[in-house]
Amino acid sequence: MERTATWIAGLAGALFAAGLVLGGMTQPAKVIGFLDVTGDWDPSLVFVLGGAVGVHFLSLRWLRRGRVRPWFGPRFRAPDRVYVDPPLVLGSALFGIGWGLGGFCPGPGITALVSGHPSAVVFVISMVIGMLLHGVVDAAARRSPSRAGS
Repeated sequence: MERTATWIAGLAGALFAAGLVLGGMTQPAKVIGFLDVTGDWDPSLVFVLGGAVGVHFLSLRWLRRGRVRPWFGPRFRAPDRVYVDPPLVLGSALFGIGWGLGGFCPGPGITALVSGHPSAVVFVISMVIGMLLHGVVDAAARRSPSRAGS
C-alpha cells in the first residue's frame, strides 16, 4: 500500500511539474513580467492562476460533500486552527519578495532545476539554506525561556 501511495504521489508531482512548465511558471522573466503591473505587464499567467484556483475550488466543494474517501488515509485533513501570527506574515512577505526578485517560487524553482539553468540552481540552493537556517532559529527560539513574564 505504501509503495502504491509513493508512486501515485510521484505521478501527481510529475503532473504538477508538467503543468508548471506548460504554464510558463519556470520562466523567471515571464513571472517577473506578470508581477510587474506598473511596467511591461504580461497577463498570460492569469490563466494559470485562474485554472489552479478553479480546479481547487471545484475539488474542495466536491470533497466537502463527504461522499469521497481518501485512498491512503482514514480521512482528508485540514488545519485545526487558522489564524494569522507574526511568523506567518513575515514568511509570506519573504516568500513574495523572493518570488518578485528571483522569479521563482519553490515548485517552479525545483522544476526548473532540470534545465540546469544557473538561476534555478542558485535559487534552490538559497531556498534550502533558508529552510535550514529557519530550522536552527526556530529550534533556538523554542528552547529559550519566554520573556512574556518579565
